[in-house]
Amino acid sequence: MIEFKNVVKTYKNGTVALNGVNLHIDDGEFVFLVGQSGAGKTTIMKLLLREEKVTSGKIIVDGTDLSRLSSFRVPYYRRKLGVVFQDFRLFPKKTVYENVAFVMHAVGVPSKKIHKRVPALLKTVDLGDKASCKPDELSGGEQQRVALARALSNNPNIIIADEPTGNIDPKMSLEIMNLLVKINKLGKTVLVVTHEKSLVDYYQQRVITIDHGLVSEDRVGGMFE
Repeated sequence: MIEFKNVVKTYKNGTVALNGVNLHIDDGEFVFLVGQSGAGKTTIMKLLLREEKVTSGKIIVDGTDLSRLSSFRVPYYRRKLGVVFQDFRLFPKKTVYENVAFVMHAVGVPSKKIHKRVPALLKTVDLGDKASCKPDELSGGEQQRVALARALSNNPNIIIADEPTGNIDPKMSLEIMNLLVKINKLGKTVLVVTHEKSLVDYYQQRVITIDHGLVSEDRVGGMFE
């Protein structure tokens, strides 16, 4: 569950990025977050990742009140989240297998469990035959699928995808979105930040529109013109 309660975020330079945002996303929902550049989408992402703190209001994620979360607990909180970035953020000198395994190694998952889980994740994203490849040997769509497998590596409750189709072609975009829908059907909460109206219209899911730091629309279906 994700809940924003009258969230205000003002940056040090005086910019008011969010001006009283209220929203609620239930466990297992699939939600698009849309809005023009500068509307506040990136700030919402940063707050969810606890890269920034609210100026006022409250954010609760999976029972955790982020306004009261100590810096020490932030890394543990982030394990609940799987994040897919537009620019992939893969390690260029590591293989596909090593990229997916990296997060699990970092949090101390036993090697035996990693050896079992990584191939299963790669199979889920249709990359079972690419484990030994380096990122520069893959297409953009394949790199994004590696990033998605990595986001799933610690079995998070929530997947946040930031413009996941921004650097890939339309066909690959549909493949990535179909994988996110598949993951959602496994019981994961999926939040997709995007500006691509055609994808939002195609999938007919819940759409939250941010405009000038406020929720201007919250509806099921495509975007209005």
